[in-house]
Amino acid sequence: MTVPGTSMMEDARSAAAGRKKTTTIAGKPGNSLSSNPAFQQYQAAVQLLQQGKYDKALAALEKLLPSAPPEILERTRMYIATCKRQMDQSNLAFQTPEERYDYAISQLNQGYFEEAREQLNGVFSDDPRADYAYYGLAVLDSITGRPQECLDNLARAIELNPKNRLQARSDNDFQSMVDDPRFTELLYPEVP
Repeated sequence: MTVPGTSMMEDARSAAAGRKKTTTIAGKPGNSLSSNPAFQQYQAAVQLLQQGKYDKALAALEKLLPSAPPEILERTRMYIATCKRQMDQSNLAFQTPEERYDYAISQLNQGYFEEAREQLNGVFSDDPRADYAYYGLAVLDSITGRPQECLDNLARAIELNPKNRLQARSDNDFQSMVDDPRFTELLYPEVP
């Protein structure tokens, strides 16, 4: 209920001014967590993660998970997944460039674009003429909004294997490029 002569907004400000300010995870007003032992464990685990000690961070985060306050529960789960992914990545060993490529495409399909890019670039260390890796990079560049890189990689893929031109014509992953005249020219060159 508003007091005559004041607005609802002024009432809200008055009510908010009477509340006690405390600090949250990010140091902004909210509920106090800094004195909570679970939060202190969380901070220590995040520090381990930032130092690249994924196994220790994972153990600390998994130990914290059952007692994590609601304010950090989702972040705890996210950091657990990050630790697992980083540990899995360090255990990767590929027998062939094609295996690395398959892994890169699986990462691309899951939305791990930087990991996919790193692995596709790694294919070139094993096989510098891997047209399929250039094609994969072109797809990745299309999906992530990098038109010039997409055109450069697709041109190289076509140069190494002209069949890539036909494949790109019907590939829905290049949807973001269909209105670019350079893309059309690359896929449908004028024949003299």
